[in-house]
Amino acid sequence: MLSALRAGGALSRAALARRVGLSRTTLSEITANLLERGAIVVVDTDAQTRSGSGRPAERLALDPGSGQFLGIDFGHRRVHAAVADASHEIIAAGVEPYDDQTGWSQRITLAFALIDSLCREHSIHLGALQAVGIGVPGPYSGTMASGAGAARRPHAAPEGVDSAFAERFGAPVMVDNNTRLAALAEAVLRPGEVRDLIYLRLSDGVGGGLVVAGRLVTGARGIAGELGHVTTDPAGVECRCGKRGCLETVASVPAILDRCRAAGIAIRTLDDLAVAAAKADPAVDVVLRDVGATVGRVLAAAAMVLDPAEVVIGGEIAHIAPVIVEQAAATLRYELYSVPMAEPVVMRAGQLRDSDGALGALAATFHQSPLLVGYPEPATAVEDQPQRSAL
Repeated sequence: MLSALRAGGALSRAALARRVGLSRTTLSEITANLLERGAIVVVDTDAQTRSGSGRPAERLALDPGSGQFLGIDFGHRRVHAAVADASHEIIAAGVEPYDDQTGWSQRITLAFALIDSLCREHSIHLGALQAVGIGVPGPYSGTMASGAGAARRPHAAPEGVDSAFAERFGAPVMVDNNTRLAALAEAVLRPGEVRDLIYLRLSDGVGGGLVVAGRLVTGARGIAGELGHVTTDPAGVECRCGKRGCLETVASVPAILDRCRAAGIAIRTLDDLAVAAAKADPAVDVVLRDVGATVGRVLAAAAMVLDPAEVVIGGEIAHIAPVIVEQAAATLRYELYSVPMAEPVVMRAGQLRDSDGALGALAATFHQSPLLVGYPEPATAVEDQPQRSAL
């Protein structure tokens, strides 16, 4: 019904019933529920277009100010938020930075403030919110909460992220690894179907996600695709995970900036790097190609095992410094040169940049992709859930 309103604009109940093939009684029950939740509104009547006598029929339309789905991506240094309406269109999105050492309680507070700000700025209300999808760093295999006191599951989000959002918004909440959700976004929020894909995200941290045989894979312990902690140099820089020489210590944004400064290059921020990369600064090019080669070797090893159709490198830096993707692709081709294949593996930069995790979280709440076979549905909200916040 929501899809019909999205495609047809404002429609009377009779016209809507014809389009969706429901009886008027069933349709009346559904529209009453949607009106009560604020998903749709009465915009006018068909008095100007109807023929014959009789009482003009009300025309219904999607409420453009109703945020039905909320996607959140907690990175190591920033939180992204995106709000989608009933037709799955993104109606607001934003980001709020924080320090790497910021605790989860403060991160949640900043996320709530960001959502409040987006709602005020775009005149959005969340009274009809149907689900919240949240991406967090680390090995999580998908957790659910539906209100205060919801049962915790293995791999629960750190310090009650799931229950905090369920209590705040009174809606079902799904939590998963943010990079896996980014992989989902790259696989489904673009034309065509990708059944086998390796995704690597270069951001404040480095992570990955896998689509295998048409399914988004979590693994037995929720660490499937965790390519950021593959060791590239056992004697390398200490990683936040406690090991040395993880790919994250080479290819994350902070690591790349550190490598530039260690090479005597006056670069402090991503903006500085973007300028230097655009000018093809030779010293910067050496650093970026070295990073790309390391990334390519890790991805080639994964591709040798998984045989993907596509390998995608996501994150803002893939667009700021495309030479990383170019060098990674060249290294992957070299590593796979001896492997007979009818078609080469396609390597490309991600299309969604740093908003990919939040958009993937939204895609997971829609729960309409065949990639999500086997994923749990967002839990049904309990009867005694708290009142939804009026934002």
